[in-house]
Amino acid sequence: MRFIDEYRDAELGKKLVARIQQLSTRPARLMEFCGGHTVAIMRNGIRQLLPPTVEMLSGPGCPVCVTANVDIDRAIALARLPNVIITTFGDMMKVPGSYSSLQQARAEQADIRIVYSTQDALQIARDNPSRSIIFIGIGFETTAPTIAASILQAAEERIDNFCVLCLLKLCPPVMKSLLDLGEIKLDGIVCPGHVSVIIGSYPYEFIPRDYGVACVVSGFEPLDILLSVAMLIEQIENGKPRVEIAYRRGVKPEGNRKALELMSEVFQVGGADWRGLGAVPASGLRLRKEYQRFDAEQAFPITLEPVREAKGCICGDILRGVKIPADCKLFGKACVPEHPVGPCMVSSEGACAAYYQYGADYG
Repeated sequence: MRFIDEYRDAELGKKLVARIQQLSTRPARLMEFCGGHTVAIMRNGIRQLLPPTVEMLSGPGCPVCVTANVDIDRAIALARLPNVIITTFGDMMKVPGSYSSLQQARAEQADIRIVYSTQDALQIARDNPSRSIIFIGIGFETTAPTIAASILQAAEERIDNFCVLCLLKLCPPVMKSLLDLGEIKLDGIVCPGHVSVIIGSYPYEFIPRDYGVACVVSGFEPLDILLSVAMLIEQIENGKPRVEIAYRRGVKPEGNRKALELMSEVFQVGGADWRGLGAVPASGLRLRKEYQRFDAEQAFPITLEPVREAKGCICGDILRGVKIPADCKLFGKACVPEHPVGPCMVSSEGACAAYYQYGADYG
């Protein structure tokens, strides 16, 4: 337990809280851009430890939550095609689309299988050569290299019945989009840890340069987050925003070169639809021309019904940081983890799920 306990030391935590209180002399609004950070903050009561001058908001850092209804509808429509097996991570099953969910489609006899990796999906394709296997490829830069590797492997092994519904998204462009909206004034950003393991810290340099917003890449333990907050407050108080790494055991400024090379070989940048933000240019990944035979959208053109949003759900506002779960009239009443109305209550990294499980007063 040595390497976990070191980042949960109560005495060190108290010193960091004292340091934040000492540094903070004016209001500072911070946003974490990672669902894992949101959960860690709520689970460890970090908001309650911070002085009243420090406000923390949750951003669009949950890949399940930001998947737009149109993309969920597309996945469900693909699942209903004959001779198709859908493979997906489990947290996508209960996410409601416009009219249904993958879980409901499976109850209606669609062949939908939960997998834990793209390798599982490839094996299903090997085991079922007469059927088409579609992997629902959601995620950020963290997931993209493994999906790229599976496509390269399918090409090498000539697994022609495997394809991907590519819904991958990129974090820095949506950070820019959120800052350009100007709905909320941010002073600092807790940059995503797992994403930064892949892309490094250099892609965030535009944030302090162009927007004057402080940035710190954080790990996921309580001390990681408290240290990141302390570093952000110091930048804000000194009036010198920049990009720093408080997660050096996992993140290098240049990122993971091998993973980036894999992504670049298989994918090209394109637009993507984000829940709450709409179409964001250059914020998604699409398969390059030489790999488009593995693109489910190309292989299975379908017509979708008009997109609908759940009445009363404010997931989009929560993802933009303009509201918190407690502002939603459905939260904890009509919308609970067992019967979610919106995706922010479905995913284990969703802000609503985190508030529901760990926020005693939902504040």
